Amino acid sequence: QVRLVETGGGLVQPGGSLRLSCAASGSISSINIMGWYRQAPGKQREFVAGITDSGLTNYVESVKGRFTISRDNAKNTVYLQMNSLKPEDTAVYICNARTVFPASDAFNSWGQGTQVTFSS
Repeated sequence: QVRLVETGGGLVQPGGSLRLSCAASGSISSINIMGWYRQAPGKQREFVAGITDSGLTNYVESVKGRFTISRDNAKNTVYLQMNSLKPEDTAVYICNARTVFPASDAFNSWGQGTQVTFSS
């Protein structure tokens, strides 16, 4: 019932930057948490960053100081600014949006993912 569409992935050189966007659409009354996960081939899906509807953030230790998550509640959109990218950041980045309280319109939705790779 909630659709997520990611944009902004692509090729980048080590030390470069990318900005990912994820827009939610559908029947939405509120989104308590929006966040980003990533998954490399043969690896488990990993939490990267999350942000609550009140602006509280959390990051995996490996991206602290390099990535910044933000959201625009009016647009139901979450962003991930990625700076100082490293080869180990290569992965499919997947958007997540969910509610945390039981309700008739509760949801936990995932996007299709956007690929982040290095040019060399």
